[in-house]
Amino acid sequence: MAAGAAAGAWVLVLSLWGAVVGSQNITAQIGKPLVLNCKGAPKKPPQQLEWRLNTGRTEAWKVLSPQGSPWDSVARVLPNGSLLLPAIGIQDEGTFRCRATSRNGKETKSNYQVRVYQIPRKPEILDPASELMAGVPNKVGTCVSKGSYPAGTLSWHLDGKPLIPDGKGLSVKEETRRHPETGLFTLQSELMVTPARGGDPRPTFSCSFSPGLPRRRVLHTAPFQLSVWEPVPLEEVQLVVEPEGGAVAPGSTVTLTCEAPAQPPPQIHWIKDGTPLPLPPSPVLLLPEVGPQDQGTYSCVATHPSQGSQESRAVSISIIETGEEGSTAGSVGGPGLGTLALALGILGGLGMAALLIGVIMWRRRQHRREERKAPENQEEEEERAELNQSEEPEAAESSAGGP
Repeated sequence: MAAGAAAGAWVLVLSLWGAVVGSQNITAQIGKPLVLNCKGAPKKPPQQLEWRLNTGRTEAWKVLSPQGSPWDSVARVLPNGSLLLPAIGIQDEGTFRCRATSRNGKETKSNYQVRVYQIPRKPEILDPASELMAGVPNKVGTCVSKGSYPAGTLSWHLDGKPLIPDGKGLSVKEETRRHPETGLFTLQSELMVTPARGGDPRPTFSCSFSPGLPRRRVLHTAPFQLSVWEPVPLEEVQLVVEPEGGAVAPGSTVTLTCEAPAQPPPQIHWIKDGTPLPLPPSPVLLLPEVGPQDQGTYSCVATHPSQGSQESRAVSISIIETGEEGSTAGSVGGPGLGTLALALGILGGLGMAALLIGVIMWRRRQHRREERKAPENQEEEEERAELNQSEEPEAAESSAGGP
């Protein structure tokens, strides 16, 4: 009895061992044909064999035999007893068993565990950063892998070494999506880092995809190098206006430049007469062909991600209307009258000088005319005197010869 029980136990162990040894793990690429051999089956009919399938397409075991019909376009038994799947898919994953009886009556079983895979395209980095700032969280980029099965995993590397998220200076946000029709996966991994102050100024990052099956090649992105900037405090914001003073003729061009040295560069917004202008951030504000609507008080606001906002001093932009009286000149802090007053003073002085010169020239001309008339009057008097002298003898002679 004991010997019989021991023999029975050994038979059970050996049978289980044979089942394990006979089971094979098969991996096949999606869309490719797969052939499974039925061990012990005669190479030519007549054959006594049976295939049993338990996959994602079946609710129970599906039975196929050489005498039966093919299973649509999914699988069929070949003349040599092997099972052909013309284009294996995700639903074909499962267990495949074959039981064959040779002509001498020996029974052989084959057992296969089939899994499928799909190699995705090479992963890529979307929206990679151009530079990082030390001491604050920075987004390095988003690594994306499309079209994998099984899903697999994405990993980040720094200078060739794997990065392990710690939730503090290093964090990874992952997302996995599956296509509703193909069943393939899309993986996404976003890396955030906080570089240490005084650390490596030129770190190199990369990303890799590891398939979900063993003995499959890892896919890598191209490494990319970033610059790390040490933050520079935001100094006093200066607003420079060209032309200097802000007083211009109608139709001129005015350029306002907001100088805010800091690292990283702050965003610059503009304010006119206390109201923000609806313009995109820019350190330069250009006012072409200035008109009355452009007159007013301007300032700029520099907004730094870690140091808040700072506003510059205001400058006044005004228009000089030529030929009209009044003050329209502008300067930093308010309008000025000095330039126009000086110009009017100079013009008034020039006018008085011209008037005096004109009077002097007129007096000189009058004096010359009087000098020219004096000799002419003297000659007339001499001629009159001579005539008078000649008339006196004649008169004396006529009086002497009378009765």
